[in-house]
Amino acid sequence: MHKFGSCDGCQLAFLNAGEALLALAGRVDIVHFAEAGPYAPEARVDVAFVEGSIGTPEEVERIRQVREHARVLVAMGACATSGGVQALRNLAQASDWVARTYPDPGAVHVLAESRPVSAYVAVDLELAGCPVTTRAVMEAVASFLRGAPPAAAREKLCLECKRAGHPCVLVTRGAPCMGPVTAAGCGALCPGLGRACYGCFGPAELSEPDALAARLAALGLDPAAVRRRLLSIHAGAPAFARAAARLGNGHRGGDNG
Repeated sequence: MHKFGSCDGCQLAFLNAGEALLALAGRVDIVHFAEAGPYAPEARVDVAFVEGSIGTPEEVERIRQVREHARVLVAMGACATSGGVQALRNLAQASDWVARTYPDPGAVHVLAESRPVSAYVAVDLELAGCPVTTRAVMEAVASFLRGAPPAAAREKLCLECKRAGHPCVLVTRGAPCMGPVTAAGCGALCPGLGRACYGCFGPAELSEPDALAARLAALGLDPAAVRRRLLSIHAGAPAFARAAARLGNGHRGGDNG
């Protein structure tokens, strides 16, 4: 388990497996998981799980080392799969953010953009979510133990709502829900509580974010508010970034709403 630019939420999803994780420890060797104790970042392993985006030159070198030492590499969560919340800095010049944040900007070395793991190395499996779910991580581990490729379905969140019998908050309440363009996986947590989806699991397959943007505008949201919905968690996801750019003040520079 390797951490890059992130909040640790995806690692915690793994730790939250509790007794299942203890049972797993009896079947595999967990050789590197700093948050849980074992520390061997340069060990050669069958499967490496990676949390976090790549945002510094040092992280580029480190992720390449992780890839070289792992037979299979799994990117976990929004940061590792699309750049995460950190990718919001891609909307402006990174040097401007650093200059406004740190008293000695020259001591801080960052890349021009926060990018996903796949921008630098080959990724064998991506697990979506902000954070990922414990169930998704443990299902992936179970698939590896069986010698079968884990499923990587990216169906829309709306299908989870339908199966659970939740009323559509976009239709019935006019809530600015991202469900029609967001991948399933959270169990429709927010719509199940009568709230609009925020897009935590990133773009679904065959989604149409431009059409959703038009629908949200029809609900009364101005372009800045629609951009916030598209970019707040997955600013680095191409599908969301392109739709936001077409609303004006695109993926580079300017007010991101």
